[in-house]
Amino acid sequence: MHTTRRLTRSAVFLAALIVAVTTSTRAADDANSSAEKEQELIAVLRSDAPGAEKAIACKSLAIHGSSEAVPDLAKLLPDPQLSSWARIALEVIPGDASIDALRQAAESLDGRLLVGMINSIGVLKDAKAVDLLTKKLQDADAEVASAAAVALGHIGNDAATKSLRAVLASAPAKVRSAVAEGCILCAERLHSKGDTVAAAEIYDEVRNADVPKQRILEATRGAILARSQKGIPLLLELFQSPDKAMFQLALGTVREYPGHTLDSFLPDEVSRATPDRAALIIQAMADRPEFVVLPAVLKAAEQGPKQVRLSAIDALKRVGDGSCLSTLLEIAVGADTELAQAAQTTLADLSGKNVNEEIVGLLPTSTGKTHTLLLQLVGQRRINDVEEVEKALDHPDKTVRSAALIALGETVSLKKLDVLISQVLAPRHSEDAAVARQALKTACVRMPDREGCAAKLATALKRSPPGSQTAILEILTDVGGETALQTLATAAKSNDPQLQDDGSRLLGKWNDLAVAPVLLDLAKTAPAEKFRIRALRGYIGVARKFAMPEQQRVDMCQNAFDAATRTDEQLLLMDVLALHPSPQGLRLATKAMGTRELKPAATQAALVIAQKLGGKGVNVKELLSGAGLDNVKLEIIKAEYGAGASQRDVTAVLRKQASNLPLITLASTAYNTSFGGDPAPGVVKKLRIQYRMNGKVGESSFAENALIVLPMPK
Repeated sequence: MHTTRRLTRSAVFLAALIVAVTTSTRAADDANSSAEKEQELIAVLRSDAPGAEKAIACKSLAIHGSSEAVPDLAKLLPDPQLSSWARIALEVIPGDASIDALRQAAESLDGRLLVGMINSIGVLKDAKAVDLLTKKLQDADAEVASAAAVALGHIGNDAATKSLRAVLASAPAKVRSAVAEGCILCAERLHSKGDTVAAAEIYDEVRNADVPKQRILEATRGAILARSQKGIPLLLELFQSPDKAMFQLALGTVREYPGHTLDSFLPDEVSRATPDRAALIIQAMADRPEFVVLPAVLKAAEQGPKQVRLSAIDALKRVGDGSCLSTLLEIAVGADTELAQAAQTTLADLSGKNVNEEIVGLLPTSTGKTHTLLLQLVGQRRINDVEEVEKALDHPDKTVRSAALIALGETVSLKKLDVLISQVLAPRHSEDAAVARQALKTACVRMPDREGCAAKLATALKRSPPGSQTAILEILTDVGGETALQTLATAAKSNDPQLQDDGSRLLGKWNDLAVAPVLLDLAKTAPAEKFRIRALRGYIGVARKFAMPEQQRVDMCQNAFDAATRTDEQLLLMDVLALHPSPQGLRLATKAMGTRELKPAATQAALVIAQKLGGKGVNVKELLSGAGLDNVKLEIIKAEYGAGASQRDVTAVLRKQASNLPLITLASTAYNTSFGGDPAPGVVKKLRIQYRMNGKVGESSFAENALIVLPMPK
């Protein structure tokens, strides 16, 4: 035993060692591969390669580059075409060398190239560049000075902050917005570090400066949030501002404001605001579900301007709970249609605690419209096993019974499905029959146990009165599955004419390939000829519309041929073969040409199939050789081959190759070879033929190199 343990431990150790060595080896291989790639890319930068190739090399060095590539990348920084590409790599290559290269370039460049260097320095937050950037704040080029201001903001240390604050008031108008942006970035950094007092001071400086409105908005937001709870008065001032942008800023800031203190002030703002603004404030309140003052929202929903009430009713979807139910119910059955609809929608979506329990609790004592609405809510909210819903099936009011049936359709379980089945088989009120059938259908199609549901319906069918059998069979069709399919098949083969009619009709609508053998069997064994014909047409329809392997489709067509007793169904099969061309289908079509009644349609199908297969490169000459195609009188009127204005007249070539068959075989399968060259090199071409066949004029076009089969003109 001890020996085994030692061996096991040794095996584990060995496995771990192998994994470690393998991982290390892979890492070394990856590093070696990247180093080799880097050398290849550096070589491109040092070569006379076109600028586009060097740009791609710079981009790749962002992945494979190291400090070794920095000198070569730095040489490209003064290049107007490659500078930005070099910066892409330098911004991500780790180490001081990249930052130093950008800083050194910034000391010697100007204009747009200098702006690019400064932007990269800002991205890398190079603290050593503060003095350089401070000098650039005074640059005569406004773009350079603005870039320096924003870069200082990204660096955001004490020195950068001091430089920006010193020039905020005196900076040229074209630069002042960027300086304000830099100050705001510095303030945000201080705020994130917890120095909210210093942050608020900077925000206030920007707010009071002569800067664009967008910067004032940004600074005002920062000033409010930096002051935390002490910022509430400033926030509330914005709600009273006549400036729409300030009001919108208040709405946005409310949504991100920390703590719950603010929320106690918002109801007063709702009461003071104009209806359009009050509606927006309520939405902002609801977007703070942890802190919202629910009674205030509920009160706004109960009374006041309609615009505000509608907003509050909508907001209750997100923040309401069971305590809101009575108010919403009262609105939902009220006289105002718009408010009632909004309340009904909110009741269906209300997500708070105890809502479902409250709805169920109110049902036994509710009356009138409220009772009906509660039943509807049971269905809309999918509240299961509510005894009061089943009781409502005996209610004297049709509206109440309908609501109960619909609710059961949305909630009833498989175990209690018989409640709805009974309402379909023997409605307690005849006027409820249509609603009961729809409710049963709704319940059945949502059942997860499809076979179990179908089994219940199949059992119910056996005891169904004649008037209900059709409904059960139609629902079985919607349910689908093996049990439902077999139940329909049994009905179609029964001795009851109505069941035969319904079963064969519904099998023809079955949306599954599994119905094919059932239909074929019914086509052979149905008690009445009209049902055999219907089943066979349904079988042909399956062959036509469902995806399946080529051989399976041809086998189905052959089965249908064998079962068909009329030409009409055989002609339908010609359409199926032409719609889904295959070599096997072509053989079947040419075989059908031997039947006198089918020969015209079969010939046309064979030619269509041949043309489609020929366009796909299939050699169909052999398949058509023994087809016994009828001789025709064919005259080529005009033929052109080419594209657009580049057309070649090939009438003489086709006249020479034309025969007494609707098939024209060229000397070569390549049109360009047969027609003496390419009239439009590199362009997709077509062959267009005007012809006369048996005295009738026709026109057809063919893709390049397609088999030329001319259809009989109509």
